[in-house]
Amino acid sequence: MSDFHHSRRHRLLADIFRDYDGPPFSIRLWNGWQWASSPGEKSVFTVVITTPHALTVLMTEQNEIALGEAFIRREIDVEGDIFSVFFVAEYLVNRPKGLLQRVAELISRSAMNSKRWLSFGFQHSKLRDRASISYHYDQPVEFFRPWLGSTLAYSCAYFRSSKDPLDLAQWQKLELICQKLRLQPLERFLDVGCGWGSLVLRAGGKHHAHAMGITLSQIQAEVTRERIKNAELCQRCSVELRDYRDCNHLAESFDKIASIGMFEHVGKSNLPEYFRMMRGLLRPGGTFLNHGIARSPLSPIRKNSFIDRYVFPDGHLVTLSQAITAAEEAGFEVRDVENLREHYELTLRRWVEGLRQSEEALRNHVSETTFRIWLLYMAGSAAAFRRGDIAVYQVLLSRPNRGRSELPLTREDWYAESTQSQGIPV
Repeated sequence: MSDFHHSRRHRLLADIFRDYDGPPFSIRLWNGWQWASSPGEKSVFTVVITTPHALTVLMTEQNEIALGEAFIRREIDVEGDIFSVFFVAEYLVNRPKGLLQRVAELISRSAMNSKRWLSFGFQHSKLRDRASISYHYDQPVEFFRPWLGSTLAYSCAYFRSSKDPLDLAQWQKLELICQKLRLQPLERFLDVGCGWGSLVLRAGGKHHAHAMGITLSQIQAEVTRERIKNAELCQRCSVELRDYRDCNHLAESFDKIASIGMFEHVGKSNLPEYFRMMRGLLRPGGTFLNHGIARSPLSPIRKNSFIDRYVFPDGHLVTLSQAITAAEEAGFEVRDVENLREHYELTLRRWVEGLRQSEEALRNHVSETTFRIWLLYMAGSAAAFRRGDIAVYQVLLSRPNRGRSELPLTREDWYAESTQSQGIPV
């Protein structure tokens, strides 16, 4: 490559990143040529470009799907701090786009939505929601175990210290939920979107409740049944493959309900139905804990995102105020709101570390493409929580019984017991 081309490439990159103010980084091409965003400073990470096509993507396309797809194909890779690379991604995605690029993105989004409609129907219909959940969660459980840890809890953990091991932080989260609900022996408890059954096992095992979980994932239901059997909790715990909208005919109401990490799949248009259904399932005087990710009102809404295409089809985040308004309009009373944003960043960093450490073993269960999709999605999500674009909220809701909440005057009992894991075979 001539000096002329090197010089031109240097000027193009310098122009693209002229207003970049994130951590210093380097770009290294397939032929060894390098460029530094801040010459003289040590780079925090290096973006490795392995093909001329990927360099074109970086310089011209600058949208998160194109960048993400280049990463999936290993045309773009990252050496060093993978979390910091999202300063660059955010900068590129938020740069002003030309008319042709905006039109191309609109056409791409329209084509993607049309394909989903033809295959599974309207957005957030029962059939389409089941397909979306299956797409994300129905990976072999052996893919999840090495990095989720012994709890198999796939939601934000609760760290009393940033040094807490992941398993401890997840047990602390499960226990905190039970404490916030004031879950008592023999109470009927429903876990909406129960995953692989960790909270059902905690509720039935440690708290002796009659715990039922529902999920749209066939694999998660099968694994939960096996875990319940192994824990010898079949008399108190159960799981069903069921949509939350198909719970009307359940014979009895529930004393306590939790929805942990499922709320992101509901969709803004379905919020009224979701909260009305939860209230209808709850006895008067009961409590409902809704644990879900919400977007900041100041963060942009990206309708053609990498996560929507490759990770969570039809996943839509609402704001906290939109969620609370819908809950109140359904007849709930808000009793407590806690933001666990920093906890989720810590959780995701632990998961990324586990993914990287277990890469060789995981590749026996999923393709390299799947592995790199999950790695990129989790690292990017950690960056989004760090920036404050998104947060995760535990909202405790009550269905008053003729004005009585049946709740104590203070929250002191939430933290009265040790939150160390105990007595739950996994």
